[in-house]
Amino acid sequence: MGKQNRQRKIKEILLNSEVSNQHELMQLLHNAGIEVAQATLSRDCSELGVLRSRTTTGYRLIFPEDNPGQMIKGLVEMEIQTIDANESTIVIKTLPGRAHGVGSFIDHIKNPKILGTIAGDDTVLVIPSSVHDIRSILDYIQSNLLKT
Repeated sequence: MGKQNRQRKIKEILLNSEVSNQHELMQLLHNAGIEVAQATLSRDCSELGVLRSRTTTGYRLIFPEDNPGQMIKGLVEMEIQTIDANESTIVIKTLPGRAHGVGSFIDHIKNPKILGTIAGDDTVLVIPSSVHDIRSILDYIQSNLLKT
């Protein structure tokens, strides 16, 4: 199955089912006759903007429909705990398990001053295109991703 069809099925599943994690999503895809590797599923989820969000019944993978940028931004604001920088990098501390979503959000902003991000469990490393841009990137992140 091609990427577009697979991603369409992922959207369909997430919009019609409560899925708590990627392993469960992989099983639902398997049940629908779609075999996918974990790494491929992770990339698909990142490209689609899928987030793991806490609900009253536990965690759930969500695919934001209405105004996805604003919805994701609201979630990202809640997940960031601190932002620090030195002369070469910016480090964002998040809630446990939320760094990937924050890093993915920053990557999708496509700020030309940001080469990319590397995300662990609760830490995102923001890599600037130039160390001379650290201050402006830090200001940008603080003004656009944090509640004021």
